[in-house]
Amino acid sequence: MIEGHDYIGVGVGAVIFNDKGLLFLAKRGQAARNERGTWEFPGGGVQFGEPLIEAIKREIQEEYGMQIEVKDILGVFDHILLEEKQHWISITYIALHFTGEPRINEPNKCESIGWFTLEDLPQPLSKITQLNLHTYLSDYLYKSDAAAG
Repeated sequence: MIEGHDYIGVGVGAVIFNDKGLLFLAKRGQAARNERGTWEFPGGGVQFGEPLIEAIKREIQEEYGMQIEVKDILGVFDHILLEEKQHWISITYIALHFTGEPRINEPNKCESIGWFTLEDLPQPLSKITQLNLHTYLSDYLYKSDAAAG
């Protein structure tokens, strides 16, 4: 049985900021399990018995060689890809780049990486990244601004 196809898969992702306020995105490669050729906030699957926050830290370290500090949860999302016959539940976190120079450790799964401003994100964005971005801009930033002001 295949996770995400035969049963709903569980994934984690992270909206990662560096100390300059730039966002880290990765372009999905030809060996990616879905949405090939799109840019995304990175993440991956949760392993059996693995706490969610540990899963996102592991995925970022394995795939990009960097450590992150998880600051908050952005939300829980349905990541449904009808055309690819996949369904995932994705828990997305807000995180800060902590250490490590980003690099591509799985070149078949990832074609390119970079740091971008909110105003100049690469295209096309994956569906889950579009959902994450919409939530970040409409809900998370609004709540953060309201709490600060």
